[in-house]
Amino acid sequence: MFSESPINRRPSKRIYVGNVPIGDGAPIAVQSMTNTPTTDVAATVAQIKRIQAVGGDLVRVSVPTMDAAEAFKLIKQQVTVPLIADIHFDYRIALKVAEYGVDCLRINPGNIGSMDRVRSVVDCAKDKGIPIRIGVNGGSLEKDIQEKYGEPTAEALVESAMRHVDILDKLNFDQFKVSVKASDVFLAVGSYRLLAKLIDQPLHLGITEAGGIRAGAVKSAVGLGMLLAEGIGDTIRISLAADPVEEIKVGFDILKSLRIRSRGINLIACPSCSRQEFDVISTVNALEQRLEDILTPMDVSIIGCVVNGPGEAEISDLGLTGARNMSGFYLDGIRQKERLSNDNLIDQLEKRIRAKASQLDESRKIAIKTLT
Repeated sequence: MFSESPINRRPSKRIYVGNVPIGDGAPIAVQSMTNTPTTDVAATVAQIKRIQAVGGDLVRVSVPTMDAAEAFKLIKQQVTVPLIADIHFDYRIALKVAEYGVDCLRINPGNIGSMDRVRSVVDCAKDKGIPIRIGVNGGSLEKDIQEKYGEPTAEALVESAMRHVDILDKLNFDQFKVSVKASDVFLAVGSYRLLAKLIDQPLHLGITEAGGIRAGAVKSAVGLGMLLAEGIGDTIRISLAADPVEEIKVGFDILKSLRIRSRGINLIACPSCSRQEFDVISTVNALEQRLEDILTPMDVSIIGCVVNGPGEAEISDLGLTGARNMSGFYLDGIRQKERLSNDNLIDQLEKRIRAKASQLDESRKIAIKTLT
């Protein structure tokens, strides 16, 4: 029973990364980055496919050398998700991956040498319809900006970003997005707020080098949540020292929590207490693992007792309310006559959740046919 988000998105231009629209009200894209050696084609392709399988809209691949560019060519041939090439300093690598069909270049124009080199990359991007992402990081600001501000500040990050923006503006190129990332939540948030007032390009959000899976997810949720709730942001990456697949999961969980974008099951579960009539924690953990393949947006409440259970179940697509031996079962907010045995809840719930997902999918197909 997913409802519309009350958030008003910041107006922005639209660009396309492959077939994925970014900005101008398009769904906020969730992306990750491979951490395999790019020259290990098989491992990188396998990781990209796993990222895509859990919903990744875009995948960034580091291309630091010409050997990596040749590997990128083979990788691109084996995957369908749009790929962003992460390039620093060497404009020739940008030209090579453009030749091989890259969907977006992550390269800062001011860092690749003379204006002739910049122009060659921009002209190539124009010719092939490839957008660029300008990416500024609080840990790698230009030396003169560091000296001017003494330490990373929002103003310093934005000044750095605007240098690159100005270069693209002078070359009549507007197919770009911008990020101003920092590992400090307040620095990142302040930078994005300031930048959002200066340009109307799409913004790519991230708290860079956020940390391990738990701390990094928390920092990202706090920082990105503040910005997204203000309507700022058109694509996101959760930077975790973890499997890139986890970055996609956390990203969708953040968007789901803000009712911005829903993908898969939203499990509403109590933290469990002595009132619980079944093992809530193990039930929810098992369902999360078993149901990762379901893409259908739906709310499922798993509550261990009758205190909060009925209230949550009545506003869910499917709900369970714990009771002794046999628990109450709800569909579309209506309590059903059948009750589920607490002895094998996981199997019973999985069966019913999959059936409900199929029903919702069929209803959506009929609605689409009616509209067309």
